[in-house]
Amino acid sequence: MFTGPEIVSELTALEISHVVWLPDSTLGTWEQALSEAPDLHLVRVCREGEAWAIAAGLQLAGARPVVMIQCTGLFESGDALRNVIHDYGIPLFAIIGYRSYLLENSGDSARTYTEPILRAFELPYRIIGRPEDKTLLREHYLECRKNAQPGVVLIGEGRM
Repeated sequence: MFTGPEIVSELTALEISHVVWLPDSTLGTWEQALSEAPDLHLVRVCREGEAWAIAAGLQLAGARPVVMIQCTGLFESGDALRNVIHDYGIPLFAIIGYRSYLLENSGDSARTYTEPILRAFELPYRIIGRPEDKTLLREHYLECRKNAQPGVVLIGEGRM
């Protein structure tokens, strides 16, 4: 959906300071652009649960981080997410790769459970499934920030 330079441009325009991430095959294509962006700090983690904790610390310190992981990492990191978002009330924003979203008949359980899990965690989300949906990233981020609430943008993955 986004090229590396496009995602850097969007994040920079939103004044994001840090990208805390564990990339997948789709989001990973942005690595070079994110690494070279002068106004973004790329923070690599070993496990997705670390991403929520590190982003929370950054936000508490006055930074404007975004968590960037794949939906399977969302599943793995649920307890850290719950703790940061609900117990501590830190309104983090995440960009999550939505594995197999663009493959209707994939049989991939990641496609089956991503949205129900976000609803269970009461996280407002938007899906970018087509190039014309790209504006949803900016719109949803600004809405969440205005309302001091967490939020997620799902980036549809798979072949178009």
